[in-house]
Amino acid sequence: MTRVELSSGPAGVALLLALLLALSGCGHHGATGSAAVGSVTTSATASPVTAASPAPATSAVPALPAVTAPAAPSATTPPLPASLPTGGCHGRGSGLYVLPDPSCTPGATNAAVTPTDIGQTICRSGWTASVRPPESYTEPLKYQQMQAYGESGSASGYEEDHLIPLELGGSPSSPANLWPEPGASPNPKDSVENAANQAVCTGKMALAVAQKAIAEDWITLGQQLGVAQQAPTSPGSSGPAGTCTASASFDSSYGDWDIYVHSDQPDQTVQVTASGGATAGYRTDGSGYADVYLHAPVTATGQSVTVTVGRATCETAL
Repeated sequence: MTRVELSSGPAGVALLLALLLALSGCGHHGATGSAAVGSVTTSATASPVTAASPAPATSAVPALPAVTAPAAPSATTPPLPASLPTGGCHGRGSGLYVLPDPSCTPGATNAAVTPTDIGQTICRSGWTASVRPPESYTEPLKYQQMQAYGESGSASGYEEDHLIPLELGGSPSSPANLWPEPGASPNPKDSVENAANQAVCTGKMALAVAQKAIAEDWITLGQQLGVAQQAPTSPGSSGPAGTCTASASFDSSYGDWDIYVHSDQPDQTVQVTASGGATAGYRTDGSGYADVYLHAPVTATGQSVTVTVGRATCETAL
């Protein structure tokens, strides 16, 4: 320890005070908690010792959190429609042979599928699984569209179907290409989809032709491809002519006519022709009944209508 000698008198007292002030700040210097103290000259004329001011403490500034850009919305499944009008859509036909309402379900195609790349898309095994939308999207949409089509049955009795199927380059998730098709899968339309895919992939049918045909009338396309044959009728094609009755009612909500057909011709094609030139077609259900939508104005009232269903023919008036 250094020995410090102090002179008496006012100069000594002043020097002592200066020394005490210097020693009082030593404990805050350096990481070791100690500081070297130099020798102090004990002379009445010596300059007073001035304690060095401690450096101001600096506090660390916390870093700002990283800002992450929000993820872009998925392009695969668009948002569900906010709402659909209850009963605003009309399926054409009944049973398993039903066509969707073209004003609600016109069909939509996948822009990624073109005639030049079908070998890498619809004609490649397993490709459709890579674009099929998740059930978490199609199931809520099916419930909405069942209400729009006025269907009140169990949802398990309907398949959320792609009108233009994925294997023909149909849009995977557009509501315009999805609809609640009556009947669980497999159903008669499935065989038409497979046959049409085969026809396109073997060059027997153009892609655009197949897409248009199945969107407009998959039943007729199936008959052309030989996979949607009419069910045999009893007592057989060589038997006597069948019977049918028909009536007509104008639907002001949709601006068309409902032609109600009752017959003994189950699962047969119905052709309706008005004397003014309007025509429409559909298919009877298993009981021989069909509701055919004839697009003609209310001013067509009074026109005669001829109905042909299977081997039966009947008439009514608008």
